[in-house]
Amino acid sequence: MNKRAQRLTTLATGVVLGLGAAGAAWSEDTLKDVMDRRGLTEKDLLAAAKTYVPTGGRDEFVVFASGGQSGQVIVYGIPSMRLLKYIGVFTPEPWQGYGFDDESKAVLEQGRTRGKDLVYGDTHHPAMSETDGAYDAKFVFINDKANPRIAVIDLHDFETKQIVVNPFFKSAHGGAFVTPNTEYVMEAAQYAAPLLEDGFVPLEEFNDKYRGGLTYWSFNKEKGRIDPENSFTLELGPYSQDLSDAGKKDSYGWGFTNSFCTERYVGGIERGRPPFEAGCSSKDTDYLHVTNWKKAEELVKAGKVKKEKGMYFIPLEQAIAEGLLYLVPEPKSPHGVDVTPDGKYIIVAGKLDSHVSVYSVEKIMKAIEEGNFEGKDPYGVPIIPMQDALHTQVNLGLGPLHTQFDSKPCVAYTSLYVDSQVAKYDYCEGKVLDKLSIHYNIGHLMTMEGDTINPQGKYLVALNKLSIDRHQPVGPLHPQNHQLIDISGDKMQLIYDMPLPLGEPHYAAAIRAELLQPAVRYKSGWNSRTDEQHPNRTRAGRETTERTCDADGKCTTRVMGTVIRSHITPEIIEAEVGDQVHLHLTNLERAQDQVHGFALYGQNVNLSIEPGKTASFSFVADEEGVFPYYCTEFCSALHLEMQGYLLVRPKGYQATEVSMVEGTLYSQADYDTQVKTNLETQAVIDQVVAYITARNFQDFPTAVALVEDATDQLGFAQESKKKSEDAAAKADWQNAMLWANQWWQYQVKAADLGLRAKNLLDEEGATVNK
Repeated sequence: MNKRAQRLTTLATGVVLGLGAAGAAWSEDTLKDVMDRRGLTEKDLLAAAKTYVPTGGRDEFVVFASGGQSGQVIVYGIPSMRLLKYIGVFTPEPWQGYGFDDESKAVLEQGRTRGKDLVYGDTHHPAMSETDGAYDAKFVFINDKANPRIAVIDLHDFETKQIVVNPFFKSAHGGAFVTPNTEYVMEAAQYAAPLLEDGFVPLEEFNDKYRGGLTYWSFNKEKGRIDPENSFTLELGPYSQDLSDAGKKDSYGWGFTNSFCTERYVGGIERGRPPFEAGCSSKDTDYLHVTNWKKAEELVKAGKVKKEKGMYFIPLEQAIAEGLLYLVPEPKSPHGVDVTPDGKYIIVAGKLDSHVSVYSVEKIMKAIEEGNFEGKDPYGVPIIPMQDALHTQVNLGLGPLHTQFDSKPCVAYTSLYVDSQVAKYDYCEGKVLDKLSIHYNIGHLMTMEGDTINPQGKYLVALNKLSIDRHQPVGPLHPQNHQLIDISGDKMQLIYDMPLPLGEPHYAAAIRAELLQPAVRYKSGWNSRTDEQHPNRTRAGRETTERTCDADGKCTTRVMGTVIRSHITPEIIEAEVGDQVHLHLTNLERAQDQVHGFALYGQNVNLSIEPGKTASFSFVADEEGVFPYYCTEFCSALHLEMQGYLLVRPKGYQATEVSMVEGTLYSQADYDTQVKTNLETQAVIDQVVAYITARNFQDFPTAVALVEDATDQLGFAQESKKKSEDAAAKADWQNAMLWANQWWQYQVKAADLGLRAKNLLDEEGATVNK
């Protein structure tokens, strides 16, 4: 037991037995009372202490999990298991405005398949970008099995930036997996289909015209985008390819992809044939595909590979002739294929076998070098004898699926789906070290950075398919269940259950939180989806609404607006029926987390406008009427007043001269009272400013942003003050009072920002300037 655990155990025991000192009586009585009332044990208390992150504290690791049928990516922390974010990827996500603003719609449009807009995806395997085989905290890739696509998420702001569509595949479970320097993202087809033909091909021609495949998507790290033009696809036999992993260190330059249904069986119970599952599990072995991506890359660069459907395509015959593809038998119906951190071994779990098979990369390379093959598959691919490639096999239990690695050398963990267990073992010596029962039917599992060259150990998460009896019933559709396991000692300990009510999270990747350095604001007027200045950005005081018509009488109303606490500018937008309306709103805030939203009655829109971001929304004003809009984020004390009206006139409408009737009338006395309040407020602000400027606030970026925003608000306050004084000089007490009140509103916002900056400096221990 480590020292931390010993201290916690001692603390718990002392509390329960009443051995605490008199000064700890409050703590002892309260904790014991809670434990007795809830029936908690010392073991429960220790588990809670291991996962507890104090208020204001941060998690050690951040997890990116697939969102399954939701089409999203889920982000949460470890060890707290607190949900942090859902990232919209293949599916619109209203809170983030994803799929609602014009900028993110353009990303989703990249994923059009067969000319159709898709708003659904089945995400399975997130992969993090790597440098030298270690996570570099730059990007996350995620696949869509249902419609073979790969998406790129930028960890600068946790937003989806790109979606690419595989032009050859009809399904792709086997993605996304990256090579050690993120040269490529691997995506394997799942169910065989014609690759070069999009039309009808009868199943009777399955063996001749249906094929599998493996795409190596080229990734440009500098641009942060996949480059389809330099990507290539290897044609494979009509097997169901599944998961992949890229070689590293000793096995760098090679990729490994397993498969099932190498029987090439086609079911059809409606035709009187046994179902797919009968014919796809009759053989004792299936095939591990060994691909030489480094050599394939060289052929592409040398101009020796032709393009099909806009991508380099390597036919099966060419792959065989150039030595790009080899097969190794593996236990039937395998699911996981995982390369060890040192790159020396490949672990394959066959879910209809009780063993995991540990293959030696050195032996595989030797067999290829010496031409040691036991024959060829029906398509001419050389087959390396299984026994000549094996290092060892380890008998773990029923239904082995997926493998992850520990920080300790030669230690691995494999999920056992049928047994509902996690097995810990030494893959070098082929020895089982421990087993732990979980609940129920574990699929993938994940250790901290467990698929890199430097796994961190400490924790393991079991991603379970079922959650029977584990959580409050919420109807026939249960949440998925992630279970946190402490693997820091010799024996595994289950310490937390976490329901996930968002699709089936198949796989996940965990990274040290300290490696992530996301932005907290954008450069002013930023298009977050293209990572460049937005052409329709707007600065304070330059807001405009323009209506133009072309020669055919088609009219466009374009709004260049801004949002800032606590108003949307413009507050009144006028258009005419039939106008194409384009709204461009820029968030002028610089303070962290000062997000604004925008919702408009009768339109399918919710914008999320983070500090510095410009977001757009385009629509046709197809009916006359009054359409209120407002900010959807509770951004300040006057959030509810952050509103406006879109007024859509009938065609040919002629306005009549009508003066505005004020709801409340103000006098000079009202004005004088408000001015007195404003001067008193300014005195408080001056004190806060003096406190901040007397300290090294420039050393704290968050404080600097708050001060900049406060300075802007005071600038706006001065503008309102002048307008108020000008109106007072004309004895226009109505406008004098209203502008004086606006002057005060800006002061309040400045004071709020200043006090936040002051509190932050106090908490961070800022020093007084000398």
